[in-house]
Amino acid sequence: MKRLNILKNDPWLAPYAGAIEGRHEDAVRKLKQLTASSGTLYDFANAHKYFGLHRQHDGSWVFREWAPNATAITLIGDFSGWKALPQYSLSKADGGLGGVWEGHFAADEITDGQLYKMLVEWPGGKGERIPAYATRVMQDPETAIFSAQVYSPRRSFVWHDKNFEPDTSPLLIYECHIGMAQEKEGVGTYEEFRKNILPRIEKDGYNTIQIMAVQEHPYYGSFGYHVSSFFAPSSRFGSPEDLKRLIDDAHRRGIAVIMDIVHSHAVKNENEGLGRLDGTVDQYFHSDPGRREHPAWDSLCFDYGKDEVLHFLLSNCKYWLEEFHFDGFRFDGVTSMLYFDHGLGKAFGSYADYYDGGQDKDAIVYLTLANLLIHEVRPKAITIAEEMSGMPGLAISFKDGGIGFDYRMAMGIPDYWIKTLKEKKDEDWHPSSIFWELTNRRADEKTISYVESHDQALVGDKTVIFRLIDSKMYWHMMLGDNDTDVARGIALHKMIRLVTLATINGGYLNFMGNEWGHPEWIDFPRQGNGWSYKYARRQWDLVDREDLQYRFLNAFDNAMIELVSRVHNFQSKGIQKLWEKDDDQVLAFMRGEYVFVFNFSPVKSFSDYGILAPAGSYVTVLSSDNPDFGGFGNIDETVTHFTMPDPLYEPAGLGRLMLYIPARTAFVMRKRRRRL
Repeated sequence: MKRLNILKNDPWLAPYAGAIEGRHEDAVRKLKQLTASSGTLYDFANAHKYFGLHRQHDGSWVFREWAPNATAITLIGDFSGWKALPQYSLSKADGGLGGVWEGHFAADEITDGQLYKMLVEWPGGKGERIPAYATRVMQDPETAIFSAQVYSPRRSFVWHDKNFEPDTSPLLIYECHIGMAQEKEGVGTYEEFRKNILPRIEKDGYNTIQIMAVQEHPYYGSFGYHVSSFFAPSSRFGSPEDLKRLIDDAHRRGIAVIMDIVHSHAVKNENEGLGRLDGTVDQYFHSDPGRREHPAWDSLCFDYGKDEVLHFLLSNCKYWLEEFHFDGFRFDGVTSMLYFDHGLGKAFGSYADYYDGGQDKDAIVYLTLANLLIHEVRPKAITIAEEMSGMPGLAISFKDGGIGFDYRMAMGIPDYWIKTLKEKKDEDWHPSSIFWELTNRRADEKTISYVESHDQALVGDKTVIFRLIDSKMYWHMMLGDNDTDVARGIALHKMIRLVTLATINGGYLNFMGNEWGHPEWIDFPRQGNGWSYKYARRQWDLVDREDLQYRFLNAFDNAMIELVSRVHNFQSKGIQKLWEKDDDQVLAFMRGEYVFVFNFSPVKSFSDYGILAPAGSYVTVLSSDNPDFGGFGNIDETVTHFTMPDPLYEPAGLGRLMLYIPARTAFVMRKRRRRL
């Protein structure tokens, strides 16, 4: 076997070459097995076109379900008065050897829009179940009971995005949740999001939206993590056509759309989900009780060693890409998939921790195949792994020996900012620590950097702005209110975001509203809050008001996003550290033509502060101290800065920039090109 590039590029992985080559060979073998008859993964991943309820060309219907333990299955619903009538019973297909049940029905026996379920019988019991491949699931507003819905529009949705491709230079992600995106105290819809929020995102300059909680889930407050129907977009937000219209409109605006896909576990509910679908506990999940139930999430864990499970999950990836034109996925809970112990309570302090025999090889094979399939369906698709252990190779291509994700989430960065805000005084913020944390990553893997995501905004935690300003946000955000704590919070909020964005090597993510310092946490309706939607929404009126300081944070976010957007492949520009002095709390580095300067000191401002930089002239293009961003206007942005000769560094083409750097301020300068 030819030596894999992942091993060539990292000599420290040499002792674990066997494990890395082994996982690669496992994927090769499984790929060969699954495609032996179909030829390609693309042709293999068509379970959704075979299973479930489908209208035939002549208007009749066919329904199929994989349920090997079932002894009888009957469709019940509006069409049968919810009684088990003989004409709606299924029979075993293909002689019953594969556990597939099938039924054919005349055009007038089932009508579009009707609700239905399966009545499944098995040895010793029976129960009503929602089909695994249902593409539309509805909840009764009075009883809260879920049912599948016959959904087969006579006319196909007309797309207008034929030539759309995601912009990943760099990838700028606006993470969002459809239901809580609106101002109202209630559940927002796909259509409201399209009309009210998409224009905001476009104006803010983000080129990608990441939608959470798309797959149907019975409990709204789970943030979409406990999925029940994997092929059904959540009906609480509107119809599938509404979701398609949202995505089509986003593409028209030049915005890619990726979804948070949950293949790491499934809801335990039997009436709504896959649990005991055919009476057995291990149809889709592990038979071993110790592996079947997730110890921390109260959910069920897929058995990725079963070909039927691979068929289900791979087809699910293809379905969302083709049916809804999603541009890719953020895979949730990847750490939980990679290890038998789900990575719980493990430090991952050395490479040995990744290759100690505790890896779930079947899950690793699935993730590898999923990435191969997704990029076969959509070569420019985006795949992101939400993974905290740091397993090497996760975001390296399969041909180079990796698992194949395009990006991995830099989950240590928000943890670092939280720890800093909680445990360190302002005067103890050290630029060396900040720079190391933001740039400490594998050179061959792209990451998504972020200050905070929805995780930090959930009730029980605090957003960055709330940690900085706390309850004073309620009383001192008015324009002209010179509260010192608010001024500190606004200054550091801008600096934290700019330094995180400026050091990316792949992409940057922000959760909706956090860019302008949304004051409230996220608390979905539950018994403990009286089933209130007060905190499960976004208060856009706050940033729209001219008399509040939230607009300053939004304006700065817009400006820094615009700055990196106009530099093609900004994320690929090398980072050259120019200056780092912990006792001054000053940091400066260069990317391409841009010099980023930060003074984290709460009290020290510097005049004629010398920073080494490539010889030439520089102009200021962004300053956190600009009054338009809530600053004090202490930096004269009209001044052209010239490097001063330094005999010691002149042979290297360097000079000294003598700068005025106010306390708690960041600014960006662009090196002027020489005129020929």
